[in-house]
This record gives sequence, C-alpha cells and structure tokens, in this order.
Amino acid sequence: MAKQVITVDGQDEVVREDTAKSFRGVHWAFLSLGAFILILAVLFFGGFLKLASDGNLDRSPAEIERDTGR
Repeated sequence: MAKQVITVDGQDEVVREDTAKSFRGVHWAFLSLGAFILILAVLFFGGFLKLASDGNLDRSPAEIERDTGR
C-alpha cells in the first residue's frame, strides 16, 4: 500500500493512504461545518440588525400588506 505523511500535533506521521484521506476528510468536514455556521450567523444577525434599525418592529402584518398593496 502507498504511504503518505500527515502532521499530527506538529509531528509528521507516515500512515497508509486511506488513513491519510480519512484524516484530511474529517478536517475538511469540520472546516466546512464551521464555515456554514459562520455564514448562517452573519446572515441571521445581518438581517436581524437591519430589521431592528428600520424602526417599524411594532407593525402588524395587515399594515405591512396594506403598504405593499398601494
């Protein structure tokens, strides 16, 4: 089997190719999950802050419908 080198705790380790792919896959999965959570947080708080700065938080849905229907 082919061998590859991965870095674990600052030390290079020689492992099998499938183990190295699995190791890298787990790291990419955590990185992707973190990026997804960060993007969702930015969108959520960005939209929330825009809504809060509008000043019309106490309007009912009927009033909003009337305004858009004009």
